[in-house]
Amino acid sequence: MSNDDDWYQRYLDMRDEYDYENATDPSYVLSQPVKLCSKESLNSFGATIIPVFYYVNFILSYLGNGLVLFIIYKYEKLNSVTNIFLLNLVVSNILFASSLPFWATYHMSEWIFGPALCKIVSSAYFIGFYSSILFLTLMTFDRYLAVVHAVAAAKSRKRAYAIIASVVVWCISIIASIKELVLKNVSENALSGLMCDESGYPEITMARWRLVTYYQQFLLFFLLPLFMVMYCYISITIRILSTRMKEKCRAIKLIFVIIFTFFICWTPYNIVILLRAIQISSPGEEGDILCSAEENLDYALYVTRNIAYLYCCISPVFYTFVGKKFQSHFRRLMAKNIPCLKRRVSLNSQSTRTTSQKTPHSTYEY
Repeated sequence: MSNDDDWYQRYLDMRDEYDYENATDPSYVLSQPVKLCSKESLNSFGATIIPVFYYVNFILSYLGNGLVLFIIYKYEKLNSVTNIFLLNLVVSNILFASSLPFWATYHMSEWIFGPALCKIVSSAYFIGFYSSILFLTLMTFDRYLAVVHAVAAAKSRKRAYAIIASVVVWCISIIASIKELVLKNVSENALSGLMCDESGYPEITMARWRLVTYYQQFLLFFLLPLFMVMYCYISITIRILSTRMKEKCRAIKLIFVIIFTFFICWTPYNIVILLRAIQISSPGEEGDILCSAEENLDYALYVTRNIAYLYCCISPVFYTFVGKKFQSHFRRLMAKNIPCLKRRVSLNSQSTRTTSQKTPHSTYEY
């Protein structure tokens, strides 16, 4: 028997089994015909374009975050609150990026990695995403304490505070991702082959959990941090303007750029997530209108999700080139490997030391 015949026979067997089970299960009895939407163009787009984005994002993320991680290890000490939070943020980005090669392979063919990795990779994606936004929010709140409540924060902003806060963030992220460990399974589809998706439970249960995930991501891990970040930075700006200590702008510039870039990258994706949740929870149009709306949302999800993934590549650039300390560390690192830059880096270091002698030491400088 040829491969085509074997595939067709398997399809007939699965169809007969599906028809038999549904015919004996009253919950599958429908009072009206259901129009199936053809997503051939969408699947073709996902199989050709998405894997390229995933692999590029994965490579750039590891290069960028790896560079930041190396600079922290080589030139910094983990005795400051900022560095502890920054290290955890880099680990979050690396964890998130680690899931991308698996999804790229999955888009190109089918899920070939087994049930255990299906659960683990899905959980790693959400843990990395949730912890990333929480650490960004935590870093913003820490800057708010350091600038607006400097005297009180000097006593509380200790290493133990940073470690405890980091542990809490990781625990929240893991708890929010438990659904992936429970619901994600490998199932076989006659047309798509092995799939890593939510299965093993009634469809109504799956739909409810998908709604929980969508609203949880939008409300708890996007909208709430957004309002918190806005409040913190408005307060910081008012404080800086009232004290006229404009050198503090350099100190908060790094985190401000990181936060701003994060929400620019993730806002479109979260809006699409909200629209999908609304579509699931409310009855929509029937027939071609419903199919068209579904397909448009799917395309929007693909595009906005890849914009969101780019953040893992962009954020290390700001760590390295916006912060003054990281600029200095990066120049020293380059000077060791590129001899012609050694003299220029030495001159810049002398200039930096002269400037620092003329200005008082600031705890806000990066």
